[in-house]
Order: sequence, then C-alpha cells, then structure tokens
Amino acid sequence: MSIANQDYQSIKNKLISGQEIAIIDVREEDLFANGHPLFAANIAFSKLEIEILNRIPRLDTDIVLYDNAEGLAEKAYEKLIELGYTNVSLLKGGLQGWKDAGGELFIDVNSASKAFGEWVEHHKNTPSLSAQEVKQLIDQNENIIIVDARRFDEYKTMSIPHGISVPGAELALRVQDIVRDADTKIIVNCAGRTRSLIGTQSLINVKTPHKIYALRNGTIGWTLAGQNLETQRSLQYSDYKEKSDKSNILKHARELAGKAGVQLINEQQLQHLQNDPQHTTYIFDVRSEQEYIQAHLPQSRWIAGGQLVQETDHYASVRGARIILIDDQLVRALMTGSWLAQMNWETYVLEDDFSRLFTESGPWTPAVPKNTIEFKVSADTLYNWLATENILVLDFTSSANYKKGHIPSSKWLLRKDISSLFENNILSTEQKIVVTCGSSLLAQYAVPQIQQFTKQPVYVLDGGNNAWKAKGYTVETENAEFLSEQIDRYKRPYEGTDNSEKAMNDYLEWEYGLVNQLKSDNTHGFKVV
Repeated sequence: MSIANQDYQSIKNKLISGQEIAIIDVREEDLFANGHPLFAANIAFSKLEIEILNRIPRLDTDIVLYDNAEGLAEKAYEKLIELGYTNVSLLKGGLQGWKDAGGELFIDVNSASKAFGEWVEHHKNTPSLSAQEVKQLIDQNENIIIVDARRFDEYKTMSIPHGISVPGAELALRVQDIVRDADTKIIVNCAGRTRSLIGTQSLINVKTPHKIYALRNGTIGWTLAGQNLETQRSLQYSDYKEKSDKSNILKHARELAGKAGVQLINEQQLQHLQNDPQHTTYIFDVRSEQEYIQAHLPQSRWIAGGQLVQETDHYASVRGARIILIDDQLVRALMTGSWLAQMNWETYVLEDDFSRLFTESGPWTPAVPKNTIEFKVSADTLYNWLATENILVLDFTSSANYKKGHIPSSKWLLRKDISSLFENNILSTEQKIVVTCGSSLLAQYAVPQIQQFTKQPVYVLDGGNNAWKAKGYTVETENAEFLSEQIDRYKRPYEGTDNSEKAMNDYLEWEYGLVNQLKSDNTHGFKVV
C-alpha cells in the first residue's frame, strides 16, 4: 500500500498561510509530552476510535499522522482510511524528520496554549505577585480575594488558602459578585502560569475596576516557597449571590471581542457555516456543565471556556478551523472568543434567541464509529465465570483508574500492544477472554484486534467496570498486573501534591523559555490586543 507523505516545509507553509491541517501524534501521551510540533494534537492509536470523529469531524480534512518510528502511524493510517477519511498522509521521516528539517519541538501538553499565555504576559506585562507577597497579604488580613481559575476538581485537590473556585471563563462575569467593595484587590491563581495570566489579563481587558494580579507561578510557586496548600475546599462562585449589573461587563466584553476579531452571528449564519463542506466548524458551549445539561444547542459540545483556551488542541484539533462559541449570557463566549481570536483562530459568537435554540438536554455524547458487539457478558455472569473458570480479563481503562480499583485477576494493557503480546505468547489464545474499561466504550474496539489471534469468542463486559462496581462486586487495588508500559498519561508537574521540587522548577524554566521558542518556530500567528 502506497502512503502519501508530507514534509516539514509543506506543513509549515500551510500553518503560516492559515490552511486547515490536522497534525496528529498517535503515540501515547507521555511520549508525546517529550517532544512534538507546536500545533500537533495527541490522539493516541490506543484511543483513536473514541476521539477521532469528535476532534476531526470532516472526513476530507488534510490529516498528517506521525510517530517516532514505532510503526503506529501506519496502523493509524489504515484505521482512518477504514473509517472513511480521504486525505490522510504521514509526516516524512516522522518526528525525527521534523527535527532534522529544522522544525522546533515543544515538550509538555497543550503547549500552544501555554506558549500563548507567555506571549500575552511578554507583550502586556501582566501584573503578578509572588507567593511570599500574597501570603503576607493573607497574614495581614488585607482586603483581597483569591480566585482559582482552574477546573473545580483541580481546585478541590489543592488550593491556595482562602481561594474561591472561579473557572477562567466565569471570571469576568462573576468576580464583581465576590469582591467586598471597590478597594478589594483580586488575585488570580492556577497550578502554574497560563490560566492565572490569562485570567488576570481577562479581568484587566474587560476593565474590571480593581487592582488585579496573577499569583506568580501558581500553586507551584506557592509550594516552592515552602507554604502550605489547602485540600478539599469547595467554595465556588455559585455560592455568592449576584449583586452586580452585568450590562457594563457585557459592553466591555463586546468591545474587546470585536477588537480581537471575533464575529457575532445569528442562527441563519450559523447554519451557513455548519453547511460549508470546505471548512471544519466546531461548536462549543462554554457555559457551566450544569447549564449545558439543562438545555443546549443541538450539535454543540460542552467545554468550559477557560479550559478551551487552556487545552485548545484537545478539542479543536484541526488548526485553521472555525470555532463557534455559545453562551446565553454572551460574556463567557465573548471573553473566550477574544483569546481564541488572538491565538489566530477564526472565531464566532452566536447571538440569537437562545430560549428557542436550546432544544436538547443532557450531557454531551461523543460520536464514535459503529461497531457490532457479537458477544456481551453481564457483570453477574462474569462474577460466576471467575469463580469457576480460568478467564482472561483485559482492562483497557487508564492506568490511573486501573490502580484505583480493578476487577480481580484482570490485566491492564494498551491497545497498541495487543499484537506483540499475543505474538510473544504473553497472552493466551486458549482462554475465554473478556475485555473491559470504565464503560467498555473503548474496550469494544479491541475485540477485532484480539479476534485475529484466537478462535475463542471475545466478550465485552456490558457496562464495563462501572457495571461491575454498581453490582457491589469487589475491586482490587493490589495485585495489579501491567502488560504495557504505563505511558498513557503524562505526569504533569503542576497537578497533585507529590511533585518533586526539580520537576516543578524545570517546568517553570520551560515556560519562561516559550516566547523564544515561538519566535524560532514562527508558525503561531499569535497577536495581542
């Protein structure tokens, strides 16, 4: 089979000219985080089916796949062709080819968004205070509020003392309800730098009438200063009553979005963009998840606005695509849009009669390829089988979830390793096999791969590990058996409370150097208004 290749210069030219292109790294996340092109998106081969249709929805998108000589790109190519994608190629020479041709490599995840945060601080001189300075303000009982711009689950894991959870896109809309009076100073924090810088600059850009500062280096800086974090806090913006008129905030958000290049559209224009077969159009609802579940626009995907700016590549994986934002109060969409437009995305905000347009309810459901499951097994039946037979249970959940609790005797693996495990006789072809994961959504796609190596039927656990737990059956945290290397997730130096001092310092040093990397790479097209 002849597979087309694209070289570094061709891809770079497309990025600079704003053409649509999806550069997809099909390795596991930990390997991806060790080095990748700026606008590469990570869709691991092991999770391809459950992510690809949502992240690259148009089947004739210009897609470039790569790995680092592991042979996964070729397998992913075959799978994409099977799924109906028609314009797929490989990066010439893979990751090494990119590097050899002079391409810049970026480490970590969501690198483009993080680099943009540094770009903003560099050009806007976003004000910040050190951990020691903020601690002194707290100790002196100064008139301050500390607002945490991360996701609520991150905030709950660890937070600055007295911090209040106000995820990024909510800041401009909510902070005036939280301040005590006109003299209250506002301090915005995250785990590292990006969300606190963007959050602080958001409040400044929308002309919030207070002194506003980023907590320099976030919880990392706080920890490195030898200061204690709090855990399991639950104070959120929703705990405060609305006490401010939002009309002035909306006015400034409109002005800011317009200055950044965001376009306002109505339903008819939205439909026109959606029906354009030549362009990828993403529709994101940037309100809170609770609001989305209650009522939303059909075909929209929920993602909080702050996280969309922080993790743009994970949701809009086609660089050069169009992004349409939804928020019935407009402020969150306008603020999110102002940043995406400055990140060189073609950005729109819908403004229409939302009471008429919000016709669906419930959580977002990902699109996945059709897959016929021939053999299913219930949790009750599997429980009885395990008591009387020699059953091979293969768990394809995340390694972290497997450690938290797995079906007794189950083995953890990555789908990319199925062939080698059978070929090396590590997996038996004689046992009855049951596959599972959290819900069995991912596990079901492993069945055809496994079926190539065994004449035994391969069963899918109906409802996955969730169904097993719901029945009250025992899960183990010990006796874990890992058949694959645990590289499915990169250990972030800014999450959790067990990070080494060296890892945190190295991460900060990397962030400080991102502006220079952007200048060397020269494909970003970022602007700052």
